[in-house]
Amino acid sequence: MNLREVVEKIGPEDQGAREEAHRRWSACAKPLGGLGFLETVVENVAALTGSTAVDFGHRALLVLCADNGVVAQGVTQSPSSVTAAVAGNLAAGRSSVCMMAKVARCRVVPVDMGILDFSGLPGLLDRRMGNGTQDISVGPAMTRRQAEQAVLTGIELVREQQEQGCRLLATGEMGIGNTTTSSAVACMLLGRQVQELTGRGAGLSDAGLEKKKKAVEMTVSRFYEKHPEYRNGTKEQYESGELSAVTVLAELGGFDLAGMTGLFLGGAAAKIPVLTDGFLSTVSGLLAVLIRKEAKDYMLASHISTEPAGAAVLQMLDLPAPLHMGMHLGEGSGAVAMIPLLRMGAKVYEEMSTFSDISVEQYVDYQEKGERP
Repeated sequence: MNLREVVEKIGPEDQGAREEAHRRWSACAKPLGGLGFLETVVENVAALTGSTAVDFGHRALLVLCADNGVVAQGVTQSPSSVTAAVAGNLAAGRSSVCMMAKVARCRVVPVDMGILDFSGLPGLLDRRMGNGTQDISVGPAMTRRQAEQAVLTGIELVREQQEQGCRLLATGEMGIGNTTTSSAVACMLLGRQVQELTGRGAGLSDAGLEKKKKAVEMTVSRFYEKHPEYRNGTKEQYESGELSAVTVLAELGGFDLAGMTGLFLGGAAAKIPVLTDGFLSTVSGLLAVLIRKEAKDYMLASHISTEPAGAAVLQMLDLPAPLHMGMHLGEGSGAVAMIPLLRMGAKVYEEMSTFSDISVEQYVDYQEKGERP
């Protein structure tokens, strides 16, 4: 199956299911809209799955791991070898997000998308696209064929999880240098300045941050020189096919970014809600939306990253994130932190007594009627 065939399966949400879920909330014996964002999320999930039975019973976090050639520009505090070390910790179930996932009762699935000089480990899925990417400051990250294959691999990973009964997916990544690739993509897609959107990643010094900004400047300048038609590109141009998100991934991205783009598209095609994580995850989400705008309906935001571009990308997606916790860990940690809240909302929605059950007259939603009480 090619990418076009997959995205053509992505349709609009089910408004009838949304309205029925809203009526169900209104019947619950509590103040109208009292759970705020949690009620909205449950309605969103009903709309995207087409079912008013909201079930988060089987959950999985896919953590896509890959290395980035731009590390050669001195843009990171750590060497590329750290990617393999953390991937091993993920496979062993001992990383930060693994601890969080135990509390959220979420399965962690680490995936090797292209870790540098890595021969694999038990517990780590092998979906290698290459031995790390090339240095984006001097040339394309990968071939267009690799970029499309990485997106398709993400889609296939969703299909595999669906076959195992997964009803909620979370996105995560691990890769030294990947906030540099994401910053380059964000600067280009948002039309914003490098100085404004490039942050310290995992903790750069002032000197390191300047190297990173210079590398992103070189990357964006190189891209526009090669593809001037992308300067000031619009969503409409991507939707029409005049511009291509796959080209952006091939030139500026990484195997992790491309794979996560596929996770969002695959979730939408399979009608499975997909939780965003932080900066990298939402950049991938934006790329997915530029490939198929309806993919946004199947995304659930978790938190706002402290990376400078974190809030800006969410704003571009028009995707409000409820968690403001100052996080920038990666690995899918913000997405996993959101899971217990989603389960709480679904539990109330599915099992709470109704006004009828307790013989109390149901509240009237005067705001919905356009009236004042």
